[in-house]
Formats: sequence, C-alpha cells, structure tokens
Amino acid sequence: MTPTVDATRRVAQGIGVRPEILDEYRPLHRGVPPPALDQLWRCHIANYSIHVLGDRLFSYFEYHGDDLASDLARMGADGLVEAHRRRPAARAGGGAGRVVGLHGADVPHGVGHRTPLGRRESQSSHTRSPWARRSTNDPSKPTRNVGNHVKLLRLGAPGKECPAVLDSAGRTYDLSGLTRDIDGPFLAGGGVERIRAALGSGELPLLDAEGLRTGAPVARPGKVVCIGLNYRDHAAETGAEVPPRPVVFMKDPSTVVGPYDTVLIPRGSAKTDWEVELAVVIGRRARYLAAPSDAAETIGGYAVSNDVSERAFQLELSAQWDLGKSCETFNPLGPWLVTPDEVPDPQALGLRLSVNGVRRQDGTSRDMVFDVAFLVWYLSQYMVLEPGDVINTGTPAGVALGLPDKPYLRAGDTTELTIDGLGSQRQTFAQA
Repeated sequence: MTPTVDATRRVAQGIGVRPEILDEYRPLHRGVPPPALDQLWRCHIANYSIHVLGDRLFSYFEYHGDDLASDLARMGADGLVEAHRRRPAARAGGGAGRVVGLHGADVPHGVGHRTPLGRRESQSSHTRSPWARRSTNDPSKPTRNVGNHVKLLRLGAPGKECPAVLDSAGRTYDLSGLTRDIDGPFLAGGGVERIRAALGSGELPLLDAEGLRTGAPVARPGKVVCIGLNYRDHAAETGAEVPPRPVVFMKDPSTVVGPYDTVLIPRGSAKTDWEVELAVVIGRRARYLAAPSDAAETIGGYAVSNDVSERAFQLELSAQWDLGKSCETFNPLGPWLVTPDEVPDPQALGLRLSVNGVRRQDGTSRDMVFDVAFLVWYLSQYMVLEPGDVINTGTPAGVALGLPDKPYLRAGDTTELTIDGLGSQRQTFAQA
C-alpha cells in the first residue's frame, strides 16, 4: 500500500531531513493526486539526502506498478543502514525509461514532468559514478591519452603571456607555434590532443621559464560562475543552513589574475577574506546536459582558485553577493590547468590555505554538498557553459568570516593555497 503523506514526513524526520524541505516543493506539485505526490516527495527526500546526509551517499528509487521500492545504497550516514537492510528486493520491469530528478534520484513514472529539474534517461545509462563514464567506446568521442600527462600554463607579462605546457617529466615547452593562447576555442578544438601529439613527435621547443611571471592558465574566461555554501562545514561556520540546491552567483571575469600576482584590497574595505576553491574549466559546450554523468565529457581541466571576497560589500551593501566578489584582482587562478586524466576523482582532493604562515583552511572536496558532476549538469539547465568558462565550486571551513577573531586581510598579508595535484599559489595583498 502506498504510504501516506504523514508517513513520508516521518521518514524524512527519521533520516535527518528537515521536514520543511517538503513544504518548499509543495507549490510545484499542485493538482498531483496524493499517492503520486507522496511518491514524489519521497524522491525529494532522496534528492536532499544525497549531499546532506553522508559522504557520497547514493540514493535512488525504483517504481513498479503501484509499489514504490526504495533502495538506499552506498550508505554514508548512520540510521540509514537498517533501512537498507530491510529494503524490498529489486524487481525487473518498470517501463522503458526513467526520469532523473534533482541529484539523480528517480522520479515515479507519470509525475516526472512535475519537477523542473527532471530529465528522462534510459535504464541502461544509469551509473553510480559519473567519472566511471570517462572511458568510452563511442568512436565519436576522442579518447584521452593517459600516458602523457600535461599541465597547461601561461607565462609572461600581463596581456603578453606565452602558452606553455609542463610535461610529466617536469619540462616546460613553448606552445606559441601551436596556438596563440590557451583559451576556450583552443580547448574546444582538440588543443590538448594536439599538444600530446606534438610532445610525442618531439616538435615542441623547450622554454626556459626561469624568472617569467605565471599568468592565469586560461585566457579571458567568458564567465566565472561561483557556488556558495557548498561545504557543510563552511555553511555551519557562517551560520547558514546547508542549501537544498546550489547557491549560484557570478563573478566579474576581469577579476581573474595569475596565481602569484598582487591582490588589491579595495578602497573602503575592512573585511577582505580568502577562499581556497577547486576551479573547473569548461572544455566543451555544456547545454541542457541530460544527466550529471555527462559532465565529465565537457570538462577541460581543473585549477586552484582563490575566491577573494569583501564581506561587508558582499553581505551588508546588497542583497546579492556580486559587489563583494568582483573587485579587481579578486580571483587568482592557477598555476596550471590540469587535464582531467590527471584528476581521476575530483571529489578526492585536499584543499589547504595559510595566511602569514598560519593554516586556516584544511578541507577535502569529498565534503562538497553538490559534487562537480552535479554542478556542471545543474548549471547547464539554466545557462550555456562555454569552453573557457570557470566554475568556482565552493570553499571549506576556515575563512575569516567564520573565525572568532575575524582576522580579515590587511596590506602586507600573504596567502598560500594548494590543492592536491593542482599546484600552489601565493599572493601578497596591497592597498588599492
């Protein structure tokens, strides 16, 4: 028998989901019969649970006939294990396709159109890890050569950077004979594959990088999309609730500077803050992706990002965050653009930041509320992600805003950032 709405709410409370989350979805489903609504709400519970209740929790629902059989697998939270043990046995059937809702949970057949985030997907395409789909036998998609890892970088004075590549042996090569710059068209046009071919044939000249400034590893991003409150511990330290869906804001692309460039504290600032973040650089156009599992094929690489923020401008002067995020030099990026073959799992990276030699942030990307694959898919439902665009995926706990003494940055302070496998940054702050 189909559970009642009250029973659904008890299930929500029992697994730690705020019951109010169900009420937030109520306006979306006016006119849906109570049994179907109850089933749909259970899907929302699973959706909310994935990123809130445990590390890499994977939840999905299967619907067959009048039954709703729940399968909560890869347990990541105490209290769900018993539900997993007592789950009904999976049954075959259920129709030719399924509707994937927010975070990848299945929506019961016949009510999928009620969720604005739903996308229909065949049963055969269902996978537990979007990164498992990187390797494919589809001849229409180029394979990645994992035998020759490359790190892309740009060296030289601002506006006059020379494209370069650091190979797996630590040698730096000049790419100016292959491309004018490392930018969106280069990434989308098979640039990385051309680099690997040129390295393999020995046709690239060595570049003496000694004394050269390191610029941002990608030129002129069309947009910088940022995700707020995407780590549970960061949300907690700022006094905010973990969001039920990504908090999205934009940052002026002109804020992007090199990883060792001076960062300017804005005039009138009293609360300039730091944020170490994993940056995703888009390599292929992402528009209405069918599922998070399709995200890997659109990612051009990863980089270290410092999402510098002025908290008074961000939180006190406007209802939107842009004023405190878009000050000049507020997005050091790099040193490298690391290709995805060197980052087999972007949810297994350590992120660290120190201020004046004192460790302030020490987190891991596995604690993201919404992981990289979901973020790319989610954003593609609302905007077109073009090659060269940058996504700052959020910061772990340890920002000045969340510390008891609020040690905001002053002229002369230095920040040092590192992410596993992606390199390190160092900035000195100066008054604008």
